[in-house]
Amino acid sequence: MKKSTDKAYQQRAFSRPAMAAAAATLLALAGCQNMPALDMQMGSQSAKTVATGSAAGSATSGESSALERCDSPLGTVSLIENVDAGWYTVLTGEYKLPPTANLLRLLVQQSNCFVVVERGAAGMNAMTRERALMQSGEMRGGSNFGRGQMVASDYGLSPEIVFSNNDAGGLGGAIGGLVGGGRGRAIASLGASLQTKEAAALLTLIDNRSGVQVAASEGSASKTDFAGFGELSGLRGAGNVGGYTRTPQGKLIAAAFMDAFNQMVRSLRSYKAQTVRGQGLGGGGRLGVDGGAAPSQTSAQPASSGRRRK
Repeated sequence: MKKSTDKAYQQRAFSRPAMAAAAATLLALAGCQNMPALDMQMGSQSAKTVATGSAAGSATSGESSALERCDSPLGTVSLIENVDAGWYTVLTGEYKLPPTANLLRLLVQQSNCFVVVERGAAGMNAMTRERALMQSGEMRGGSNFGRGQMVASDYGLSPEIVFSNNDAGGLGGAIGGLVGGGRGRAIASLGASLQTKEAAALLTLIDNRSGVQVAASEGSASKTDFAGFGELSGLRGAGNVGGYTRTPQGKLIAAAFMDAFNQMVRSLRSYKAQTVRGQGLGGGGRLGVDGGAAPSQTSAQPASSGRRRK
């Protein structure tokens, strides 16, 4: 008899909060029926990165005002991305982000400093496929996919990323210990989740004909994440403030690359080719060794005609 009484008591005790929760859920669902559909916003500012807008030829629209621009292109450029590098694995594997070449294409074309030419595997495969169809006779007459139409890549632009997460929790814990009490514990809790996310981007510009490095630059971006701020305000039930203040890694990387590209453009405006006095590049250098040949004057051979005889 006692067991059945205890069981009935437990059921009554459990049913009260359960019924209250169920009623609250039903009321919330009933309210949702009267709510308008979620407002889909195209071009939302919160979803943008510094690499935004569009480019078509030399015309641009909606680009970032922080992006450096050139009056006219300095040459053609292709993107060289080392897919075997460790940073690339982190980028595409851990952060699930697309190749950086997609981002850099937009920045470079919007800047009007270079004309981007396709050298990626997918793009080259597509161009090769069209030429194969032309040679097979399947294309219409006048499709004009003959030889001698591809544009050379004057330069190669190679990106690299360095990731970093700096944990600042020790500072928050120290301050919390000084304050003491419940508020001190809240501050310590905030400090435990306080992080500064950083990304550094490196860009290298190579002359494709000579293999000489023309320019190199570094850019960076950082964002502090106050993931525990809700606890300090006593708003545990109002959602994690860090969810709104945290900058995604993608936006951080985009900002770092824009900073690096801007740094490079500023240097290129005052570019002056490096020279080795008394000789051309690659003629032996000025740091001779015992028994070595004397440096010689070098020069580039004149380019032969690209047209092939049929």
